[in-house]
Amino acid sequence: MAAYKDEQRGTWYVSFHYYDWTGKNCRKVKRGFKTKREATEWEHHFRMKEAADLDMTFGEFVQAYTRDMKPKLKHNTWLTKEHILRTKLLPYFENKKMCDIRAKDIIQWQNEQISYRDEKGKPYAPTYLKTLQSELSALFNHAVRFYELKSNPVVKAGPLGKGKAEERLFWTKEEYLKFIEAVKDKPYSYQAFQILYWCGLRVGELLALTPQDIDFDNKVIRITKSYQRLEGKDVVTDPKTPKSKRNVSMPDFLCEELKEYLGRLYGLLPTDRIFHLTKSFLHHEMTRGAGKAGVKRIRIHDLSYPNLNKNQTFQKKDVNRNKYRLKKFGYYFYLFLLIPQKSTREPSGFFHFADTFLSFSSSRVASAVAFSSTVISR
Repeated sequence: MAAYKDEQRGTWYVSFHYYDWTGKNCRKVKRGFKTKREATEWEHHFRMKEAADLDMTFGEFVQAYTRDMKPKLKHNTWLTKEHILRTKLLPYFENKKMCDIRAKDIIQWQNEQISYRDEKGKPYAPTYLKTLQSELSALFNHAVRFYELKSNPVVKAGPLGKGKAEERLFWTKEEYLKFIEAVKDKPYSYQAFQILYWCGLRVGELLALTPQDIDFDNKVIRITKSYQRLEGKDVVTDPKTPKSKRNVSMPDFLCEELKEYLGRLYGLLPTDRIFHLTKSFLHHEMTRGAGKAGVKRIRIHDLSYPNLNKNQTFQKKDVNRNKYRLKKFGYYFYLFLLIPQKSTREPSGFFHFADTFLSFSSSRVASAVAFSSTVISR
């Protein structure tokens, strides 16, 4: 690498040839460096980027990864990814060369994350450990796909954490009614939790609501956006997923309560946000109301699943299991109706199957016949 002094300007510049991603020989000139060292360092980084040289360090590759991925992701998604890169990955791998990082290095990093304890002695949640590993693996996958790294060492090191969270805590309807009575002294808290519980909105969707999103005639809330506070700024984006854009029905009493609440907000424009609250405030109110009402503290996100308890969850699983059995039963019943018989002397497949069919309880028989009729008609 060579840098040259621009005698007229008193600065340094670099001039060199490189091959771009199409294989074309290109010339690059960059001027305006105050020192020779700055000029040669710039050429070094440029060559690593263009030549996809995985001899670069992890920290240098993170810069390339940032240039590649940041424009493609939602702002809040990138901030989450950037936080993990900066606080959990760079401190450990920053000065290691990408091509020298092995599975044993990943395992040592995994063990450090598992052994971590905060000031209260609590470890990282298994789902958070899974998120950390996923971000690290995504970075190495990017290096494999686009920068000619031979393999992903994270895959060889094995899994960390688990993808599913622990069993959610739910409130029964009776518990929720105790809680909402306890926060009734603050109308904005009361109305916010009413919408979260009865309509199943996410917190970001609630905070993004404007008067024009509410159709009182049809008793519907239109969910089209989500609110977040990012880097000290109010940011309104699309909801979490495309399917999150939806219309949510309101019960009659909630429709009347919300209409009355909006009528008391002086000067509220159709495009103004209704709830100027923060997520931390809602968490504080959840803790206050649960303690005052004498009910267990649950996550705000779990309000999206009203009136579910452990027994009802198991009942739901049983229903799904019975639906599968019934579908399978109807499928075989349909097959026996279609399969021709080899001999008229022998009982037909249908009558042979009927013996088994009649051994089921009368309720299951009725359900199976109804299902089979539906299948045949299709």
